[in-house]
Amino acid sequence: MDKLYEQTMLFDFYGELLTEHQRRVYEDAVYNDLSLSEIAEEQGISRQGVHDLIKRCDRILQEYESKLHLVERFAKAKETVKEIQSLAGGEVSLKAADEEVRQVTEQKNQDQKRMQQPGEQSEESRLQRIAVLSGELLKEL
Repeated sequence: MDKLYEQTMLFDFYGELLTEHQRRVYEDAVYNDLSLSEIAEEQGISRQGVHDLIKRCDRILQEYESKLHLVERFAKAKETVKEIQSLAGGEVSLKAADEEVRQVTEQKNQDQKRMQQPGEQSEESRLQRIAVLSGELLKEL
């Protein structure tokens, strides 16, 4: 992960666990892209103090992630959604994918005795995979 993206994600998930002062300084550095001097002047502390505080916040946020793994789980869920979308042939909502799986399941139950064509077999496999991935994603959430 690129450092700025990682800092942003960690702050999004765990920023509320920082003190108000830490949040203000870290947000100015990461989101507002202010220099150490600008933050120091605004907060009434030294540049070194700002630098140390940012490093401390980085460490604190990393420690939260190492214990809770929320960013990791979010990234995994995001990849699962991408895989579901690719299997479904484009962008779809989970609700739409769930409805499609339900309809296919009903159709399968009605047509159990009918012999399937090879194309239908691959379609069924694709939809079963979507159902499995959707179930895994919902368990994660």
